[in-house]
Amino acid sequence: MPKQRTHSSSKKRFKVTGTGKVMRAQAYKKHILTKKSTKRKRNLRKTVVAAPSNQQNIKKMIPYK
Repeated sequence: MPKQRTHSSSKKRFKVTGTGKVMRAQAYKKHILTKKSTKRKRNLRKTVVAAPSNQQNIKKMIPYK
């Protein structure tokens, strides 16, 4: 049986932790940064756990990660 293909954009955007949770970067950090406070921008740097409703689909897209 052939190997599964990894979804190219997903492998760049998501990371799976040792316990199996899917981590993602936060939105609202790309542009229009002058009106956002330094604290808000600093907190947006952190990664967060993806929503449980999306985790199963993400794991299918990155089977070897």
